[in-house]
Amino acid sequence: MSTNTSAEEIQLSISGMRCAGCVSAIEGALSTMAGVSSVNVNFADNSALIRGQLDAELLIKAVKEAGFDAAVMEAFEDPEAQEQLELSRYKSLMNKAAVAGAFGVLLMLTDMLDWLPEMGSATGKWFWPDVALLTLAVLIYSGWHFYSGAVKSLRLGQANMDTLIALGTGSAWLYSCIVIDYSAYLPSLAKHAYFEAAVVILAFINLGTGLETLARGKTSSAIRQLIGLQPRTARVIRDGAEIDIPIEQVGLAETLRIRPGEKIPVDGVLLDGSSSVDESMLTGESMPLEKSVGAEVIAGTVNLTGSFIFKATRIGRDTALAQIIKSVKQAQSSKPEIARLADKISGIFVPIVVAISVFTFFVWLFLGPAPSISYAFVTSMTVLVIACPCALGLATPISVMVAVGRAAQLGILIRKGDALQTAGKITCLILDKTGTVTQGKPVVSQVEVLDDNYTVDKIIQLAASIEAGSEHPLASAILAEAEKNNLSLDKVEQFEALSGFGVTATINNQVIAFGNKALMDAQHIKTLDTVQLLESLASKGQTPMLLAVNKHIVGIISVADPIKVDSARAVQRFISQGIRVVMVTGDNLTTANAIAQQAGITEVKAQVLPHEKANIVKAFQDQGEIVGMVGDGINDAPALAQADVGLAIGTGTDIAIESADIVILQGSLTKIAEVIQLSKYTVNNIKQNLVGAFFYNTISIPVAAGLLYPLFGILLNPMIAGAAMAMSSLTVVSNANRLKWLKID
Repeated sequence: MSTNTSAEEIQLSISGMRCAGCVSAIEGALSTMAGVSSVNVNFADNSALIRGQLDAELLIKAVKEAGFDAAVMEAFEDPEAQEQLELSRYKSLMNKAAVAGAFGVLLMLTDMLDWLPEMGSATGKWFWPDVALLTLAVLIYSGWHFYSGAVKSLRLGQANMDTLIALGTGSAWLYSCIVIDYSAYLPSLAKHAYFEAAVVILAFINLGTGLETLARGKTSSAIRQLIGLQPRTARVIRDGAEIDIPIEQVGLAETLRIRPGEKIPVDGVLLDGSSSVDESMLTGESMPLEKSVGAEVIAGTVNLTGSFIFKATRIGRDTALAQIIKSVKQAQSSKPEIARLADKISGIFVPIVVAISVFTFFVWLFLGPAPSISYAFVTSMTVLVIACPCALGLATPISVMVAVGRAAQLGILIRKGDALQTAGKITCLILDKTGTVTQGKPVVSQVEVLDDNYTVDKIIQLAASIEAGSEHPLASAILAEAEKNNLSLDKVEQFEALSGFGVTATINNQVIAFGNKALMDAQHIKTLDTVQLLESLASKGQTPMLLAVNKHIVGIISVADPIKVDSARAVQRFISQGIRVVMVTGDNLTTANAIAQQAGITEVKAQVLPHEKANIVKAFQDQGEIVGMVGDGINDAPALAQADVGLAIGTGTDIAIESADIVILQGSLTKIAEVIQLSKYTVNNIKQNLVGAFFYNTISIPVAAGLLYPLFGILLNPMIAGAAMAMSSLTVVSNANRLKWLKID
């Protein structure tokens, strides 16, 4: 027994899928395997995502036994090799279409020009058997993949698109051979061979499949671009020397050098140097980010100006880039609810079509005009050909693939197909405050000078000097402000941090106290003149800190976590879409109300503990709301999991948040609005595809069966049916690809 078993997920590349019936066959074969918990087969990109206690070899064996071929897809395929493989398949299909088309057109033209000998004539006795053999050779070359697929499907007791094509073209050839052998016993109207119909049908179907292959290949361009971001080599520093090595040989904690214009090979932290880095392909953010010592860099991003040395912290499949690619692939392979419905219908569609074809044959045979056998054969064959459910099988997965790829280009990772469908239905959006509505990073927002002997810079300098030894979260904001104003720090003595109050120290023989009003009261420093100002600052969502020198208050520094520049605009956009917006925070009510007012949010729930957020989400759901929860994915994890759609806001390194359905690589709330808009467009696109596919089959099958013949004398030619079937699939693919060019406001 193989020991290659682990709790994991495996993505297989499947070859040989040609319709929704193939999807059902593969899902059925894989679902019966021991240890498999879920299977999602994606017809649009010929892949299968399997989760559970898995053995890759056994999974591949199961797929092969079902009549298909499979191989494990690695995290980083070679994009050029993948593209060449798709191009090779496209060329093969085009060659098969060209051979069948050329032979079929030649037969049709010679027949139209009345150049073909009559059956039973001296010339016809050797000519038509030769044509039958040539046609058989063309059928084998251009249609062997259909015939072999039909046989494999039959062995499993199933039917798929291959079944329809094999029955349609095979019966056309067989009927034509019977006509040749028994032409003397048939009426003149029945003496017609359908060799040209059989090969032209294959020409159209191969042409349609080839064009689908070309179009489907383009839908994965976003993934190929992401895969192509990672360089193939990296420059490492070993034993004091710089050497270039293949990317797969880079180890954890390895020291690497990056020069201007180079792509960063792995995730890491800067050790020396500084630069600006273009992260647009990962985050959608067009502005380069400045990086200095201690900053994090992400694999696949581009170094623009300076040179720096960094230490590798994540390599291989653990890098942010690898996780992004994995998330995009998962979303493209997963199926929204609307897709599962289409799959169920497609799974039973082929047997129904075969039954309709048989019924049509006997109706025409017993009730049709003479020669009834010819009419019966032509109509039943046309039903088989025109009913191929390619368009139906493609309708949903192709739209999901394009939409998820488009989202990735916008810096949005859609991890689950259901989230893509549900996001557009959100009626209530719950926003965490810190890091979601606000920047999540305190900054100095206001400095009040209360003593004429002091300036703003002097107050900041004293506060920064005393805070240099503090670990308080607000200290970094004061120090950043001093650095920004190029202020030097004074020497601090007798430093003391008083938890919950502030800090005291001696600077230049002066006793300095810096903290809240409670600290001043404890130090017996008068604050009566500042009470109104403190209340005013607090009402704006700021945290005021008083600075006292020798027991005399000289100034107030306010620190705040400001709202993001586009939060208010995003909130107004949500409201204009009829979405109820609620801000939930663990902060006090005064600060929460101040931030909510700046953002334009009217509904606030403050002083909420992390575990209580999930209860709030549940309460809104009980009211009938479809809830989207937006948070940082850590403290908000229970609420993200409870929500109908969980949206995590963060940088590219946050994408491993398992509780989120959608991850926003940037920190902008406007991206949530883009997700909602993309969801609505995608669902509409899927509906258009499904309606088009169902309408096509609903209308075409009765027409193919000859419903219009008694009234208007209209009877579809099998060749026209083949062309129509191919065009319906191409129409679905083209409609889905419109999402690639979708303008998101």
